[in-house]
Amino acid sequence: MDDADLAGPILFFLLFGTFLLLSGKVHFGYIYGLAALGSLSLHSILALMSPPLTPSEATASQDHYANPGSTRFSSTLTLSRSASVLGYCLLPLVLISFVGIAVPMDTLLGYLLTSAAISWCTYSSSAMFCAVGRMTGMRGLVAYPLALFYVGFGIMGIFSSRGTGSLAAMKAGS
Repeated sequence: MDDADLAGPILFFLLFGTFLLLSGKVHFGYIYGLAALGSLSLHSILALMSPPLTPSEATASQDHYANPGSTRFSSTLTLSRSASVLGYCLLPLVLISFVGIAVPMDTLLGYLLTSAAISWCTYSSSAMFCAVGRMTGMRGLVAYPLALFYVGFGIMGIFSSRGTGSLAAMKAGS
């Protein structure tokens, strides 16, 4: 986690948007908006939750990770690390959006697949954030906002797929 690149996460967001576009909906603005706002918000929340650095760690951290203009809140988390983890852990939801091209996701199977993908995204990202942020015993607390972040992408994946119309029929029937 010392080298946080953003090329992979940007590619994953592009693929996610492209697969949703092939499903019939254009959501690029929503995807990038949720990704940018979510990354900033989650970075702030998780950096404030992580314990402060000791003076020797702070000196070594400033020498090794000198990044002018970044706010760290005395944490080992940086904004680029946070965005990288959030983006790389989106891969299961990218695969769900790919499946949504051919299979309607507003069915029980779609809900189960998307829920499993959200759980996988949350589980993997919370493990990485707990390790990097040195937050032992706080995994559930870390996982909650991450799950909310990934649920936003999951909802886009479900309701952007070529649906069966069952939800629209239920709405029209009531």
